[in-house]
This record gives sequence, structure tokens and C-alpha cells, in this order.
Amino acid sequence: MDFGLSEEQELLQATVRQFAERECPPAVRRRQFESPEDQSLELWRGLVDLGVSGLAVPEAHGGAGLGLLELALAAEALGHAALPGPFLGHALAGLAVSLGGSEAQQRTWLPRLACGECLGTIAFPEPDGASQPEAWSAKANGAASGVKSLVPAAAQADLFVVGVAGPGLALVERRAAGVSVEPVAGADRTRRVGRLVLEGAACEPLARCAEAASRVRDAALVLLAADALGGAARCVETSVEYAKTREQFGVTIGHFQALKHQLADMALAVEPSRALVWYAAHAFDAIPAEAPRAAALAKAHLTDVYLEVARATVEAHGGIGFTWESDVQIWYKRAMFDRAFLGTPAVHRERAARLAGW
Repeated sequence: MDFGLSEEQELLQATVRQFAERECPPAVRRRQFESPEDQSLELWRGLVDLGVSGLAVPEAHGGAGLGLLELALAAEALGHAALPGPFLGHALAGLAVSLGGSEAQQRTWLPRLACGECLGTIAFPEPDGASQPEAWSAKANGAASGVKSLVPAAAQADLFVVGVAGPGLALVERRAAGVSVEPVAGADRTRRVGRLVLEGAACEPLARCAEAASRVRDAALVLLAADALGGAARCVETSVEYAKTREQFGVTIGHFQALKHQLADMALAVEPSRALVWYAAHAFDAIPAEAPRAAALAKAHLTDVYLEVARATVEAHGGIGFTWESDVQIWYKRAMFDRAFLGTPAVHRERAARLAGW
């Protein structure tokens, strides 16, 4: 049995990675990171031109008709580059409409999401920390009311897929009356977030939202794990390269045995974790019964690994690694986002244990 990627999947990931390396060199990434305003839409338009905005949208609605595994491969490439932009929320909004929307809702929104005419995002976490579907308290009884915190790309989104009590999902347009967005100063400036306030806003519940809510949550966990995998791999590469060039006492620091061991430990933590991400994405596409637990395990493990490796990367860079001038902080803060968003590793390890019947 072949557990590797197909040539088409490898080409997809390579194409996204090449785009990120070409269009987001260190100077561009730093400018985006330090800007008080989100300036990532130009990069996003480039990804739209590549077709990334419609990877998982059915072909009948203008997308590529691919699965979560392909989305995860793109997420890994974007995480490797710490590419700024709204990919995470937009990809999940498209999945939500594909999984839970009626035929009319799909005809209305999916072609616009696929071609990038409309920017979508999800609004799941709430101010009290509730991020899982069973804990949502926002209401959508004819009109949507409630507050959602940490909404990705909230300032730019045209369409919000809002998690509501039930659990369920409802579509809310940015231009609707009763919708307001407030900026939130998050640590990860490559993925800006905002606070969404709904005060009797017009909404449209997804027709098949009961199952879609948990499915979209699981997809989000896999994409966060994939981003963490790409970011952690980049941290290892950056640390190794630095160890080959930085000199102390007349030799490169890569000669020091303690650092060699640290770099080896980092690599051994990252590479075996790849199977968790691939399997979780495959389970979502092909083995629905195993998907919730696989997604929970992937998110819990990969985001823990990412933060540990990012911390080790700061240490491997010595004094410069702790400074604002070092780009290491960009991946470190992205690791913080991946770990916290939609539940910490402890939350999802407990879910995985319950799902296994422990």
C-alpha cells in the first residue's frame, strides 16, 4: 500500500511553496508583520490566481474539487513560509458551505468563494473561551446575536460562517445591519484577528448545519496541525543553517555537541509527526468515523511540537533569537496561535480520550 503523496499532490505543494518563497521574501514578511494594518490581500490575490481559494470547492461550483488532504498540503507550505493572509478562515468557510449548505446556498456562495470574489472566514471562539460546537452560545433565531472573538481576517471578510448554539452554523454578511468588527491585537501578526459583534444581524442558517459544525471544526484542527508541521520544519531548517554560519571561539557553533543534540532532537520531533497530519486529513476525506479523533490528536501533538521547536530555535540562535530584529519571533508567535486557536492540546487530548472510550 502506498502511503506517500501522488505526483499531483507533490506538485500542488511545491507550487504553493515556490509562490510563497518568491512573493514573500523576508523583507515583505517583516513589513507585513510590523504594519499596524493588515496588508496581506495582495499576497492573497496571488494565491487566488493559483486556485488555492477554491481547492476544496466542488468542480460544479468553480473549484478544483479536491479534499482536505490537498488543503492541508497547501497549509503546510504556507506555514513553512509564515505567509500572511486569510487562507485558514477562507478555506474553512468554503468547506462549511460545501458540507452544510443547501443547493441554493452553494450556488450563491461557492462560485464567489472559489474565484476569490468573496472572502470568507469562520467565527467560532467566544469571549469566555468556548470554541467547541457544543459550547457555543451565540443565537441565530431569525437574526444572529452574540459576540465572537479571535475571528481570522475579520476586518477583511465579506462572509462570516458563525458557530451558533444548537450547535449549528449560520451565514452572516459583513454588510448586514447589526454587524460590527473590532480589531484585536493578537501576537501572530501574520494572521490578524478581530472581534465580531452581532446585534440582531440578518443571518441564513446552513441547511445541514448539525453535522457540518463538528466536521468544520475537525477540518480546522487538521489545517492548524498542517500549518504547525510546516512551521516547525522551517524552524529546524533555520536553526541548522544558522549553526553552519554562526561562529564562536573560531569555529561554527554547529561543531558544539550540545547544539548538535538539540538540533537532532528538534528534527526527530517534527518528521515522524507528518504521518499524523496526513492520516487525519485522509480520515476526514475517506474514514469519517475516525476523523474526529485523528483531527484532535494531530492538532494536540503538532501544535505542542511546533511551540517546543520554536522555543528551541530561539535558544539555538542565542542572544539574537530573543530580539525583535530576529525573524525567529514570527514563527514562534505563529506557533502560539496554532496551539491556542480552537482549543489547547489539553482540550483535544481529553476529547481524543473520550472518543476512544477511555
